[in-house]
Amino acid sequence: MMSLNKRVLLSAALVLLVFIAGITLTLDRAFYDSARIGVKDRLFARLLMLLGDTEVDESGELEIPTNLLDAEFGHVNSDIYAFVTGPANTIVWRSTSSLNKPIPGITLLEKGKQEFEQITLDEEPYFIYRYSVAWETSSGNYPLIFNVMTDTALLEAQIERYREDLWGWLGLMAVFLLATQMLVLRWGLLPLRTVSTELAAIESGRQESLKDRYPKELKLLTDSINSLITHEHKQQKRYRNGLADLAHSLKTPLAVLQGAIHGGNDEAARLKTIQEQIDRMDNTIQYQLRRAATAGSSPGMRLIPLRSMADRIINTITRVYRDKRPHITVKIDDSMNLRIDEGDLMELLGNLIDNAFKWCHHSIHLSAGYQEDQVVIQVRDDGPGISPHEIARILERGVRADQSIPGHGIGLAIVRDIMQVYGGELLISNNPDGGLSVTLRFEKSK
Repeated sequence: MMSLNKRVLLSAALVLLVFIAGITLTLDRAFYDSARIGVKDRLFARLLMLLGDTEVDESGELEIPTNLLDAEFGHVNSDIYAFVTGPANTIVWRSTSSLNKPIPGITLLEKGKQEFEQITLDEEPYFIYRYSVAWETSSGNYPLIFNVMTDTALLEAQIERYREDLWGWLGLMAVFLLATQMLVLRWGLLPLRTVSTELAAIESGRQESLKDRYPKELKLLTDSINSLITHEHKQQKRYRNGLADLAHSLKTPLAVLQGAIHGGNDEAARLKTIQEQIDRMDNTIQYQLRRAATAGSSPGMRLIPLRSMADRIINTITRVYRDKRPHITVKIDDSMNLRIDEGDLMELLGNLIDNAFKWCHHSIHLSAGYQEDQVVIQVRDDGPGISPHEIARILERGVRADQSIPGHGIGLAIVRDIMQVYGGELLISNNPDGGLSVTLRFEKSK
């Protein structure tokens, strides 16, 4: 595919060439019309000169002084000549310069009328200016038509020279403008080349992000690229940390298992120890996998509707807790969205709603709304609540507030980790009228 620089340069060159061709044709036409008017004015001036020197006697004889022979009409090789037609539509006078020139057919013209046109004689173009007059004498009026003609050689020579100069200068201008356009495009597209260079450096590992300053048209693009790169680095770091934490967490249960196998305890105690460590390892693996899979915020993520996700999770958890039929209130507008990974949102709401079902007596309240520049999600239940000094402890992995309630003790820890990844805030407090309230605060999606 053609490069962006070549595309823009080719487009600019085509527009420039079309513009120059258009302006050339316009100027050429304007000069031709101007030159044609010049010929007309020249012929009319000679015709007026001829009229001024013409006399008609009482018998209708045309008299033109011989001093005209010294003017343009008096030279055989002159490019301009004249003739006069009389009442019988015959030529009554012709200039010396017309002796070897073609004479057109007689054209009738009303008295006082003037006519300028281009005609063809012997396959050669000529201009002719006619003027019809009624010459008054004592014996009557004599109708005369004065005709002045010239060939187009002078006009064509002028146009030819003009076109040569015009195309020459416009050609030089086109070359200059194209060179200037190349420099302007090179300067204008410099930020894109810089982006390409920096991306190549990032790919080769020489730098970690786009660092140059870019114009506002590219700012959104470069910021998004940097955000994606940062997000990817964080994701890789989470995977590495998760694997390291998983390996570290498995050392102790593996050591206990090894001791139980070779220990001298009775069979029942050994089996109990083995089962406890297997459960512990299973919990640890699940936690670390979920933690590593937490996506975090990214500009490429789509907006997830909160209401539909909440309804799906409530329907699922309701089937799990068949013995409980709490009154569930959901206050989430259908238009509310959050830019978050769908799996992360499911993990957040799933853990909070699951906890609410575990601890509630009769009711659960789920709400979401906007507060200034934040999206606030809140899950409340009417359960026993929790003592303030236990709040920080239940966020630790594997810690449960009540050992009599089934669970792994990692749900709220996962919620905490996900909120940290998204730069959100997790708040846990007791309701004034009893029960626990868990609040999630996110930056409003743009």
